Amino acid sequence: MSTQPAILPKDAAAAEGKVNVQINGKWYRFPKGMRIADACNSVGVHVPCFCYHPKLSVAGSCRMCLVEQGMPPRLAPGATPTYNEDGYQSISWMPRAVIACANTVAENMGIRTDGKLCAEARRGVLEFLLSNHPLDCPICDQAGECKLQEYTADYGSGTHRFTEAKTKKGKNISIGPRVNLDQERCVLCRRCVRFMKEIVGEEVLGVVGRGTHNAIACYPGKALDSNYSMNVVDICPVGAMTSKDFRFKMRVWFLKSTPTIDVTNGTGTNINLWTREQQVYRITPRQNDEVNSCWMPDDARLAYKYINAPERLLTPLVRTDAGAPQRPSTWDAAIGLVVEQLHKCAPSELAMIASARMTNEELYMVRALAKQLGITKLDIVPRSCEPDNMLKSADANPNSVGAKLVLGKSGSGLATIRRGVRNGSIRFLIALGEDLTAPEAGFTKDDLAGLDYLLCVSHSANDTTRAADVVLPGVTFAEKYGTMINVTGRIQRLNKAIEPLGEARADWGIYRSISEALGCDCVTVIACPSPMMVLEQMAEEFEPMKGLSWGSIGNEGKAIIDTGVSIPLIEREQAKK
Repeated sequence: MSTQPAILPKDAAAAEGKVNVQINGKWYRFPKGMRIADACNSVGVHVPCFCYHPKLSVAGSCRMCLVEQGMPPRLAPGATPTYNEDGYQSISWMPRAVIACANTVAENMGIRTDGKLCAEARRGVLEFLLSNHPLDCPICDQAGECKLQEYTADYGSGTHRFTEAKTKKGKNISIGPRVNLDQERCVLCRRCVRFMKEIVGEEVLGVVGRGTHNAIACYPGKALDSNYSMNVVDICPVGAMTSKDFRFKMRVWFLKSTPTIDVTNGTGTNINLWTREQQVYRITPRQNDEVNSCWMPDDARLAYKYINAPERLLTPLVRTDAGAPQRPSTWDAAIGLVVEQLHKCAPSELAMIASARMTNEELYMVRALAKQLGITKLDIVPRSCEPDNMLKSADANPNSVGAKLVLGKSGSGLATIRRGVRNGSIRFLIALGEDLTAPEAGFTKDDLAGLDYLLCVSHSANDTTRAADVVLPGVTFAEKYGTMINVTGRIQRLNKAIEPLGEARADWGIYRSISEALGCDCVTVIACPSPMMVLEQMAEEFEPMKGLSWGSIGNEGKAIIDTGVSIPLIEREQAKK
């Protein structure tokens, strides 16, 4: 009597479009065509590699990912396969290892990553790589993130047999405005070459020389000056490519990484903020295959210097007499002056300009404050930029979709407010998170000087704050929690990486405090002691947010609105699948 299962595993897997694969003695199911390296890594079995990257073509050059492979024995003519009691065929193991990056899984395949054959192969690869590698670990910026360093500790022998002099190559070569190259540290994985060719579409880098003198270099007359050049630093497995901005700034093991999103563009690129002791040291991309894959533009990566800049506002500022200079104040006194002045304002003479750089939670509190004050002249400042057919959207505001959902505004009424300020019908103005003298806002210093009263909430000093009667210091994206909706309609989370500087406060809390000081008894304001609670209130009111919570959004966000907008780089990547 047969002990085979009624339905063989191969048939059950085929019905799902998958295959059964044994990895280190355990059976798993993977989609057909999946690479062995990806299959192993997906179930927590690490396969080391230098040259392989899941977003790039396969080079198969480093040979670090060698594994043992087996398949069912080849049947004699006319023979039928036999299955054990679990429904699998026996596996015959190949006498040589195969590379896991270039080979794909197949039905009833066996994989071993922890055998003697693999261990010896990896030790051999590392010994060859280290034969010419410089002893730069004490001064190398990649220390702590270096794959060669890690693999040598995990798989290396700890000794070497080469006594010949090491081959000397170029050190600290500037190959572009933001990236340096150390050819001696390079393991010739060619990830950088493939990235520039396949993702950016610019053939800038290549391999020159022969044999042991092979080296990465820029083509004659070219430089690594793309706005995506710093991604080669991220994907370099060793310290060959380094960032000029981060070079020698801080050891990575001292830094804390916080997952959040970029706020310089409507795409909402997923990023990690690397901080220590209230200072941001660098920004790197975080993988999200629905938003930015593994990449980000250089200009967004470097847009963090203002967080700790001297222009940051650290305390409330007030001007008690016309023409007098601003002076520091306490929060209670400053909000008291704001409330006193707002009680004198007729709603018809009062306007408010918010920002599509605000989180949804901040916009929600702005809406409540505007309703409380009877403000009908309310809008945002629209921003646009040149899209790059990669990750940069034409919308330069990170939360235009959120502003339209929460406030119902898109910037079309800004010109009306500007005219009202100039003809004197608007005498009182509230500017929230915007420098109104910036070109996209269109106000002049004379416009602001002609107002009877100007209240400003901002994280940094600018011409608008200098003209204001009261300035309340807000925070940057690195100092707050909240959500934003990108141009494709995906809601994503901002996470606080550092505490607010000085006496600055979270913007949503500032608007809530003003509402309370004005005597607001609105339940939606009083019942929101945190941005997470504000989100829950919005989830009850706005249909696209229905059922959302801080936890359900997760670190990769959720698509909640169909805007009809797509991200070109993601479209191309998904078309390849």
